Amino acid sequence: MIELINVRKIFTQGEQKVVALDDISLHIKAGEIFGVLGQSGAGKSTLIRCVNQLEKPTSGSVWVNNQQMTALSGAALRQARQQIGMIFQHFNLLSSRTVAENIAFPLEVMGYTKLKRKAKVEELLTLVGLEGKANAYPAQLSGGQKQRVGIARALAAEPKVLLSDEATSALDPQTTRSILELLRDLNKRMDLTILLITHEMSVVKQICDSVVILHAGKIVEQGRVSDLAAQPDSLLAREFFPRCKGYTPRPGTVVATLAFAGEVARNSIFSTLARRFDVDVNILNGSVETVGSQHVGQFQVELEGAKVTQALEYLHKSEYAIEVH
Repeated sequence: MIELINVRKIFTQGEQKVVALDDISLHIKAGEIFGVLGQSGAGKSTLIRCVNQLEKPTSGSVWVNNQQMTALSGAALRQARQQIGMIFQHFNLLSSRTVAENIAFPLEVMGYTKLKRKAKVEELLTLVGLEGKANAYPAQLSGGQKQRVGIARALAAEPKVLLSDEATSALDPQTTRSILELLRDLNKRMDLTILLITHEMSVVKQICDSVVILHAGKIVEQGRVSDLAAQPDSLLAREFFPRCKGYTPRPGTVVATLAFAGEVARNSIFSTLARRFDVDVNILNGSVETVGSQHVGQFQVELEGAKVTQALEYLHKSEYAIEVH
């Protein structure tokens, strides 16, 4: 649904040139929730604005739904943008308009009749759980309700793609969870492809199918969230499962990180190691998390016994990823 090919974006500030995006290539499948993770200045907002051409890449190409966005201009670009909705961190609602009028605004621009606008707005209010709020003004709404208005407005033109620019970072944790649940529901119900940028690992953990991690305009890691979380040495896994620092292993022991995903999470692996190999397992750190709909776990352990090597070989053959320190 979305493809970026060798995209570079350079901003000129006086005599200085700032490389915001450096040779970015991404492939985002239809119906996927794809996260872009990184700290401030990583290039996240520039990347998402290149998708709908609010920023023109310096070089490279951007494709959305088999259209080359970077080759479009004028009326053709405006028409293509109707298939791309966008929601923002600070909602960007029109304060002088009611909820219904905010949602109807893009429909007015597109030339919908008053009757069609009214029917569509009612449908969208129900979709985002704002029945009874049609005549309220933004100042009368909570942050979560404002974002629901923003989502309804973004969906008014029935887009195939929804761009989310830090859409939950101004919300409290409970409201964030409810908005992410709404986005996941819309993703499934409407087969909506969502490109979501965030600096919050909890957002990636709750909602994203795939993720790319940016640093200084470059991709440093990308893949399925569950796959990366199950790799002991991945950047994502290190954020999900912080390591135990400053621990000095006891003489004769081996410290290793054990990672796994899916059905294997149900296995009593530590009991198995103790029974089959007479290995003592000291758990230093770790947990099992739910990533999307899949269980992913990682444990840092200290192993002791005469058959530690055989135990590690058994783990390698049993769908566990092992990193020995």
